[in-house]
Amino acid sequence: MAEVYLRRLSRWQAEQQRDAVADVYVSAYHGAAGTEYRDRQGFLGRFEKHGQRPDFDMVVADSGGLVGCVYGYRAARTGDWWAGFRGDLPAEFEELTASGRAFVLAELMVLPAHRRHGVATDLRTLLLARHESDLVVAAVSLPDPAGTEAPGSTLLRSWGWLDLGTSGPGDVPGAHDRQVWARRPLR
Repeated sequence: MAEVYLRRLSRWQAEQQRDAVADVYVSAYHGAAGTEYRDRQGFLGRFEKHGQRPDFDMVVADSGGLVGCVYGYRAARTGDWWAGFRGDLPAEFEELTASGRAFVLAELMVLPAHRRHGVATDLRTLLLARHESDLVVAAVSLPDPAGTEAPGSTLLRSWGWLDLGTSGPGDVPGAHDRQVWARRPLR
């Protein structure tokens, strides 16, 4: 496999790369046949909203073209990120969010041919290296209403993240519930 290079993108560069990132999203998640356009448009809408959030940060993996991406932003102090959460949320997590010390890992994607080569771990490590957050959270869509484990859960668990419970679909029309994960950042 060719060497993979990581690079951080500014907000402006992320916007300039939005179509390439959307291509990676569609290829990485292979939605149901015929839904590629809807999946792509939904992602682009979320990406645009997320790109406007405080402390938006993004890292891409490149190997002659984008092969992966991770991005996130600082969680709003209002605690809106926790809206619809079902489970026992530690009071400490609410306090960290209210004090501006929580970072949301909003999206992590790696093309199938580059998985299991450490690309996702390297992306995550570089993204979180410059954020002084005391809490990092992520929500992964459950594949169906039956509540089976979300894709990506094995990776988050291997990183030592804690499965907190589930949340409603949030700002994603037609989406299923999400599995919520948390981790104190690596230093």
